[in-house]
Amino acid sequence: MVREGTKAEWKANYFTKLINLLEEYPKCFIVGADNVGSKQMQEIRIALRGKAVVLMGKNTMMRKAIRGYVEKNPDLERLLPHIKQNVGFVFTQEELTDVRDLLLANKVKAPAKAGALAPLDVTVPAQNTGMGPEKTSFFQALQIPTKITKGTIEIVQDVPLIKAGDKVGMSEATLLNMLKISPFTYGLIIQKVYDSGSVFSPEILDITDDDLKQTFMSGVMNVAAVSLSISYPNIASVPHSIVNGMKNLLAVAAVTDITFKEAEMIKEYLADPSKFAAAAPAAAAADSGAGAAAAAPAAAE
Repeated sequence: MVREGTKAEWKANYFTKLINLLEEYPKCFIVGADNVGSKQMQEIRIALRGKAVVLMGKNTMMRKAIRGYVEKNPDLERLLPHIKQNVGFVFTQEELTDVRDLLLANKVKAPAKAGALAPLDVTVPAQNTGMGPEKTSFFQALQIPTKITKGTIEIVQDVPLIKAGDKVGMSEATLLNMLKISPFTYGLIIQKVYDSGSVFSPEILDITDDDLKQTFMSGVMNVAAVSLSISYPNIASVPHSIVNGMKNLLAVAAVTDITFKEAEMIKEYLADPSKFAAAAPAAAAADSGAGAAAAAPAAAE
């Protein structure tokens, strides 16, 4: 009975803690914690102290706590589909990018273990292994080209050993451990980001203001191009229509007696083409004069 009472009390405290965190923090990360040991988790908590709070737990308990709080904050229901496998929460009120960088920085190297899924491609670099010739058959079984140099085995070229997503075999794990290569790094992996009711992928955090401006202007250019081609005026196409109309008016004025203020210079140049040659040196002199004037204050300083 004492055990059951203690367990029930622990669950109630966990629900209360999770709900309090959901009320206090408007932003959080859903993070995967595969292959993260207790020591590394403690180091992550220390690195995030004062900036974020890490909360792990059973998925069923996290879902139950959130479902009980959905009436007060319906937006939290969007978190439920993403609470699966070995995940937890990182709550924060700081800038998401700052906390993201801290999470990415807290990773540790780990040796390859047989049966584990490789998170990245692994390549064995060309090197002198320091092993004796008796190990040659082991390398041949893995189709790794070698040669004997001064009584030791030398790998003569880089060899792709494991592809991302493949299971690490016993032979591959043994080889990497023999070469003292720890190819993998493990830490909390950000799977989803929650911010004031919105759930999105962590890649969104890499989007800058310049990226948004570039995307917006690209869309404006597409709208203007379509509008011009179908003769449909709108705020995006009108400036181009005005410029094109002015070009047409100047073209007509150039070949007729019609004239207006903007066309007078064109008519003047057409009447006396030598003015083209005179205008070029004058423009160059004006540019050089402006450059010298800008350099003078700098020299005085």
